[in-house]
Amino acid sequence: MAPLIIPIFLPHLGCHERCLFCNQRAGSQGPPSPSAVRSSIETSLIGIPYDKKNREKQVAFYGGSFTAIPEEDQLRYLKTVQPFLSDGLVDSIRISTRPDALDEEILSRLKAYGVKTFEIGVQSMIDEVLFLSRRGHGAKDTVDATRRLIQQGFEVGLQLMIGLPGDSCDRFLQTLDRVIELKPDFVRIHPTLVLKGAPLETLWRGGGYLPLSLDEAIEWLKRGMLKLEQSSVSVSRIGLQPTRELERDYLAGPYHPALHQLVDSSIFFDMATSLLRIFQKNGRALFRCHPKEFSNLRGQRNENILRLKKHFKLREIFIEGRQEYPRGDLGLQTQEGEITIRRRSLVF
Repeated sequence: MAPLIIPIFLPHLGCHERCLFCNQRAGSQGPPSPSAVRSSIETSLIGIPYDKKNREKQVAFYGGSFTAIPEEDQLRYLKTVQPFLSDGLVDSIRISTRPDALDEEILSRLKAYGVKTFEIGVQSMIDEVLFLSRRGHGAKDTVDATRRLIQQGFEVGLQLMIGLPGDSCDRFLQTLDRVIELKPDFVRIHPTLVLKGAPLETLWRGGGYLPLSLDEAIEWLKRGMLKLEQSSVSVSRIGLQPTRELERDYLAGPYHPALHQLVDSSIFFDMATSLLRIFQKNGRALFRCHPKEFSNLRGQRNENILRLKKHFKLREIFIEGRQEYPRGDLGLQTQEGEITIRRRSLVF
């Protein structure tokens, strides 16, 4: 079960590069003081529902490159969390950082202060894409950092992006192949969005950058998720967390507040299509799946059902929930019996 995250935002701290897609403004708001961090943790702990009190709890430092900020500032933030760790109110610390800002001394210090999880801003494993995005590091830095972290016993998550300048679906899938070889604990995948104030805005307005459409992003992510699932690499999140700031600054690109669900629905549409191409008869279909997959099979606003009816000339489609069905499986009742397809069996 994923831990409960208590996020602490450190805007732009430690970021010596201005990535093409980033609209964080250095100095636009000062970093939180230790007392503000302490207050934020206390408030978050009070707000945890009773039924989630026993979940693992992590204080997460997001928004910058934690290991690239001055050592004294790292220690100020880490020491602020120590009383919560000592009292058992918080279980560990999570940080986000760059792959080229991790050396043995830093890792030893962080482990001593209770850091358990690293989220590394990888974005791509294609050097040309990284160069065009002004990341300031290469794919080899990610390989070296991930291996070093795993050897030291840390939990490792890799943050990826799709649709960066110079990217393509094939290059994204190549990135995933290299990520899978590294065996991280989880990945996050975000679409590239054009945001107000980001350098990418100027490129986009000048016609030098064309963002992915929502349909293109879903297709890339669908293929990517299936590749990751077949390799047993966990996907912790697809898409950006909806916030007022994001919706205020959004200009273009494949943004949707439920992007992950759109991808899952597209996968189930393909599964249903594969079954119906072979076994559909008599203008009706009866599908079976786990009850928690109903929404994925139906699609948003019943879009999958409507499309399946139209494409296969069906009068009726029924869905029957079965608790014993594994998540990700889909069955179709035929005259000869029930036929099932597994999500992981889809091939593109």
